[in-house]
Parts: sequence; C-alpha cells; structure tokens
Amino acid sequence: METAPFKPTISMKDLEKIDVRVGTIESVEDVPAADELVKLVVDFGDRKLAVLAGLKKERPNPREIVGKQALFVVNLEPRRMKGIVSEAMLFDIGYADGILPRLAVPEEPVPNGARAG
Repeated sequence: METAPFKPTISMKDLEKIDVRVGTIESVEDVPAADELVKLVVDFGDRKLAVLAGLKKERPNPREIVGKQALFVVNLEPRRMKGIVSEAMLFDIGYADGILPRLAVPEEPVPNGARAG
C-alpha cells in the first residue's frame, strides 16, 4: 500500500467539534435491498443508536462483530439510506486506502460512551 498524503492542518478548535465515542455493537441486521449496508444497533451507555455501515462486501459474516466495542463518530447529521436513518458513523481503518477495513477498537474494554481524544 502506498501511504496517502496527510490532509491539511486543522486547528484544535476544529478537532474538538468531532465527537468520537466507544460503543458496543449489540446487533447487526440485514438492510433489505442493500448490496453493502447492514444496520448496527450500538450501545453508548446513555442511549442506543442505529448505524448503517457497508460491511456486507467487507466480511463474510458481518454478525461476527456483535459484542465488540468500536469507535464511532456520534455527532454527524443523521442520514437516511435505504429508508433507514443512520445516527452515527462507524470509525474504521483501511476503507479510505482501498484495503479491507478493520474496526478501530480500544485495547481493553472501556465504559460505553467513553470519548476518544
């Protein structure tokens, strides 16, 4: 893999706008009529959010991630896809570089809703 160039520098103030939190993936459901999307239900401690992620073509069994903690961007505007509203974004590693994505996970379990950064 050829390493992509770094993106332009941003201020700490801009970085502080992004809310990245740990959540536990409670379920992975098929999204009807979607070639890539699955619906995750993710526990963030004080709430559960629906997150659509393009995992069908990335993993033979997307349900293998049930019970795992991962990082999510939780303060994006909700987005409707295939009739379902996605309330956050899975923060994974590799997709932007065209390699098989992997979850960004804490090295040890932490409380759901813990902030990254």
